[in-house]
Amino acid sequence: MPRIAVVNKEKCNPQGCGGYLCIRVCPVNREGQDCIVIDTDKKVKIDETLCTGCGICPNRCPFGAIDIINLPEALAHPIHRYGRNGFHLYKLPTPVFGQVVGILGRNGIGKSTALKILAGQLKPNLGGDKECSYDDLIKQFKGTEAQHYFEKLKTGKIKVSYKPQQVDLIPKSAHGTVLDLLKKVDEKGTIQDVMRVLDLDQIKNSDIASISGGELQRVAIAACALKKSNLYVFDEPTSYLDIKQRINVSTFIKSLAAPDVAVIVVEHDLLILDAMCDTIHLMYGKEGTYGVVSLPKATRVGINDYLDGHIRDENMRFRDHTLTFIAREPQQKILKTPVLTEWTDVCKQLDHFTLTIASGRLHKQAAYGILGENGTGKTTFVKMLARILPPDVGEIDASVKVSYKPQYIQTDSEELVATLLQHALQHYEVQLIRPLGIKDLLLKPLHTLSGGELQRVAIAHALSQPADLYLLDEPSAFLDVEQRITCAKVIKEVAAARGTTVLVVDHDLMFIDYLSDNLIVFTGQPATDGKATGPFSMEEGMNTFLKELGITVRREKETQRPRINKLDSRLDREQKAQGKLYYT
Repeated sequence: MPRIAVVNKEKCNPQGCGGYLCIRVCPVNREGQDCIVIDTDKKVKIDETLCTGCGICPNRCPFGAIDIINLPEALAHPIHRYGRNGFHLYKLPTPVFGQVVGILGRNGIGKSTALKILAGQLKPNLGGDKECSYDDLIKQFKGTEAQHYFEKLKTGKIKVSYKPQQVDLIPKSAHGTVLDLLKKVDEKGTIQDVMRVLDLDQIKNSDIASISGGELQRVAIAACALKKSNLYVFDEPTSYLDIKQRINVSTFIKSLAAPDVAVIVVEHDLLILDAMCDTIHLMYGKEGTYGVVSLPKATRVGINDYLDGHIRDENMRFRDHTLTFIAREPQQKILKTPVLTEWTDVCKQLDHFTLTIASGRLHKQAAYGILGENGTGKTTFVKMLARILPPDVGEIDASVKVSYKPQYIQTDSEELVATLLQHALQHYEVQLIRPLGIKDLLLKPLHTLSGGELQRVAIAHALSQPADLYLLDEPSAFLDVEQRITCAKVIKEVAAARGTTVLVVDHDLMFIDYLSDNLIVFTGQPATDGKATGPFSMEEGMNTFLKELGITVRREKETQRPRINKLDSRLDREQKAQGKLYYT
């Protein structure tokens, strides 16, 4: 049975464990062999050939720095390994010409690594110490579709266009206006059409360094699509985008697939992934340790397998629990619990933007979702509830105690996570720290956290504060599918257990559907004017919002997850005719 040993050098703390505890307790070392030894960086390294897989060192390590994984024989040879005792990637997704192929999996299990290998940006080492050649890859995948792919990649018959995950880094390497940047990469002569479809005309003369995250994302997608390629790779293309933009982008990406063109997409928004892809590969494993790519599956079957944690046709269970959705009928009426806070008709002017808010109220022990396009005033409204911004006209009840998680979380602080979350550790370890996966982050300085790690810490901090109203602005950003569902559960449980109210702004429609009792809907012209109405019941609010998008949503019978109906399909026409755009 193949075995891998992975050492997290950041967690390895020889001084903290009394001096290489793993070396002292290893049975193989105690017999006189060098299974675990001190590496040149004063951390430990493990000889996988000598390791017996006894499990003593990972269980005794107080910092969780060691993982010993026994793998099935089918995974004897990794595609890539990040150094000795580093992350291992097994198998690769397969591009299919004429189709959009999706990749679904947790953060930290090699999705971006797999994409970079397919794009030719990373030469894999097949588990060795040196980069392998295309001939080695062709031999490795002999008799599979991947063999033909790498043969074409070797001979230059495949040209890859790659949209990276971290679009916020683009301004550091690209300079000038949006139009200048897109003209440089336009190999198809379709710049005007692409800019129109992706709604970039209004910012074409803006400097790359000055545009928002959502605008930068759409520019990156346009730049990728304008290159003359036969494989387009999009790594998390909906980050920073609102729901309307996500649907528009998914339609655009789907249109790129052609008989001689393949498309691969990594995406965490299940609703969009489901609507965009023809087939998907699941990725499973352990974060930071190893990742495995499954065989391709029909999108619906693959997503359901992922939620179940069990890949049926491969007889592989990779999670010990199922991710479930609530099988509930849409609410017909607003909750009748006591009123927590309320506001009159409100108006706010910010430069050239005008926000008007119809009078409304929030009830106790309820979860409210806020839906709307970017630039229509959602964050401004939340800041007024948090008393960060005052209204120009009208009044908002200021007697309620509020805890607020902002939309953008940036910190240069060297403070440890454990220090920031001291109150949460003392009072809410079971309710917040464990489910949000904060334990492994406690000894990290805040400025070293990734986007997803910082998001989870910010959510835990906000929910740990004593408050009557919790305001969370885009809590699903940078989180993977499992983390989003867990986060939604935690938010609902906090509201129920403490008898408090939560109000959540987010662009993941499934996330909002999962946790909300009622909805507030924002409409208007982005960056010009916005109008907030509600709260509505879920059915009325969703119908109002989906009418703006021109789509209908149904429930998946097997898992109860929401799914977008194909435009002009039988279900789409029936639900529109009945005026029930939201699932019934």
